[in-house]
Amino acid sequence: MLYCDKYEQNIENSLYKILIVEDSEFVNNSINKILVDKGYICKQVFDYATASYNLVNTKYDFIILDLNLPDAYGEELVLEVKRLSKAKIIILTAETDIQTRENLFKNGILDYLVKDKYFNNSIVAIDQVIHSIERNHNSNILVVDDSKLIRKYIESILNVRNYNIVEAEDAEQALEQLKVSRINLILLDMELPGKHGLDVIREIKSIPEKCPIPVIVISGKSDPELVRSSLKLGAYDFIKKPFNIEEFVLKVDAAIESNRKSREILCKQQLLNEYKDAVDRSTIVSKTDLKGNITYVNDRFCELSGYRESELIGKSHNLIRHKDMSSEVFKELWKTIKNKESWFGIVKNRKKNGEAYYVDTVISPIVDYYGNIIEYIGIRIDITAIETMKEHLENELNISEGNFQEMYKRSSEYEKAIDVSNILSRLKVDGTITYVNQAFCDISGYTEKELIGNSHVMLRHPENAPSLYKNIWNTILGGDRWTGEIRHIAKDASSYYVHSTIIPIKDADDNIIEYMSISHNMTEFVKLHTELEETQKEIIYRMGEVGETRSKETGFHVKRVAEYSKLLALLSGLSDKNAELIYSASPMHDIGKVGIPDKILLKPGRLDEEEWKIMQTHSELGYNILKKSKRRILKAAAIVAYTHHEKWDGNGYPNKIVGEKIHIFGRITAIADVFDALGSDRSYKKAWELDKILELFKEERGKHFDPKLLDIFLENIEEFLKIRDKFKDNV
Repeated sequence: MLYCDKYEQNIENSLYKILIVEDSEFVNNSINKILVDKGYICKQVFDYATASYNLVNTKYDFIILDLNLPDAYGEELVLEVKRLSKAKIIILTAETDIQTRENLFKNGILDYLVKDKYFNNSIVAIDQVIHSIERNHNSNILVVDDSKLIRKYIESILNVRNYNIVEAEDAEQALEQLKVSRINLILLDMELPGKHGLDVIREIKSIPEKCPIPVIVISGKSDPELVRSSLKLGAYDFIKKPFNIEEFVLKVDAAIESNRKSREILCKQQLLNEYKDAVDRSTIVSKTDLKGNITYVNDRFCELSGYRESELIGKSHNLIRHKDMSSEVFKELWKTIKNKESWFGIVKNRKKNGEAYYVDTVISPIVDYYGNIIEYIGIRIDITAIETMKEHLENELNISEGNFQEMYKRSSEYEKAIDVSNILSRLKVDGTITYVNQAFCDISGYTEKELIGNSHVMLRHPENAPSLYKNIWNTILGGDRWTGEIRHIAKDASSYYVHSTIIPIKDADDNIIEYMSISHNMTEFVKLHTELEETQKEIIYRMGEVGETRSKETGFHVKRVAEYSKLLALLSGLSDKNAELIYSASPMHDIGKVGIPDKILLKPGRLDEEEWKIMQTHSELGYNILKKSKRRILKAAAIVAYTHHEKWDGNGYPNKIVGEKIHIFGRITAIADVFDALGSDRSYKKAWELDKILELFKEERGKHFDPKLLDIFLENIEEFLKIRDKFKDNV
């Protein structure tokens, strides 16, 4: 089973104490400044005597140690420091002697940095080394060697780098450990009792779920044929015994990082496949190549069209095109999708047996990394029942004048057909029910006797707005037909949905004498639509999490921002509908970060001016990702992504909009996002205390934040704190 837990911990630099032992004041100060700027707690000393005093009286996590101090130097210095402290040692020296380096690694140093022209880069690398070994707590290495001495030697080297070691003395034990342990790297000796190392590699690579685990071969023999055979079978690298320790740990680190990235890609792919399966189960899906030839259809496509998969693959959608569809529609469709935009519309198709069916359709181009269209995907919902009813009402009930008997006969037949296939009722001009058919009784749960003489008020759902009924009566009293979807409440208090057309029936003098209601049961369709909308919200939320996770903003950040935004929207007077909309849209506020390069997005220190300019583009990137959607939630998400970094005084980005010209969704999300970011631990800072956050917010009133919204927020701070406490990050 694929391991998809969190790969990286949130590392708070301020938790680590570093002792800098360097006699050059310039070098010492340079190291101190860079590390303090990155949030570490540093202590500077310039000789061994002072260093030893500090090591005895203070616990340090890391020691940056110059190898040549005024009062101590060399390997003896390292051994003495190790005697006084369990801190991990990073050597700092101008010496490049290979044997000295090797001896120091044997003595358990973490890293060896040379003071040369690239020294500034080496100082920055200290932060990367610390973060790397902290991630190693999650990495398990299987050491397979029949020599206990060698296994313990390798373990002593790798423990310095925080790796977890699992041991096996032969192939059988190794394969058993792979079954019961989560392994990230295998260090494999070739000469094992009972089975050669090459056979072990073959067996590991034959297990699909274990195949991605990198294998580094460690062998006393290094003849070219053995090396070639190992690499051909899929070994990650080959190391000859006795090995150079520094080279060994570098190769292990590289293999672990490769495994980490591979798992991350596989896990993201697994997540995308789950999204795909959800869409595949709930909608009608097809894919075509660039010429419009079908390359994929799901089961629901086949069920609706009546064609088998083998009859559709390789064919054009012209196979199911209905003659009633204008060619202009498809010209517009192709023009839209070739322009890398999604096309939306209702399409009338033809089944294999000749029957017509209707689908509400979205066709989108799929582009590769370079922006080239590689295929098109169509996602559809069956709306045949609704569209057939519309045609019936518009065409079939338009009885032409002619022979009365023929007209009467046809009317009777129409009445029978409508009666058995629809939900019917007739009402007096005052709304009293005079007739219901059996379908009406079945869906409502009332008997005919209970309904006749009453009005539809008994079916009125309490959550429907009064304006709905006002609109219905204004329409039909004016002699016009009203069509729409209505939610009713049945006798057993359950809800049901109908798509209704209410028609005024007029006499020869054009006076309304009664009303006729023709309805179609939409309950299952509405439930499906609701489920799809909830799925859409879930995907938006998860995509928001992906954007945040990529920049290491993990935990419940997007959930809290959504909850804060909804509460502030309601408190500020926005409607329930708009409050729910910002709740659904706000998780995508930083989705544009998926387009920011890793070297900037994941940089642990402060960004320089050029990097900050690139980082600021994430607002526009997010807007461009979402802006072309016609879906209500995604349109709102585009607004939030684009405006949540604008500031009330016009000093925000990307457009320096001022005051109420900033969309209220952006102004609300800005307060929610900043409040949560300041109050949460991040890889580059520790959470602020509440008093400090509120003090900053008051200072930024009318500068960063909308003053009215901020006043509302501060007046109701206890409600927001309840949300924060309810959705705490997992520690």
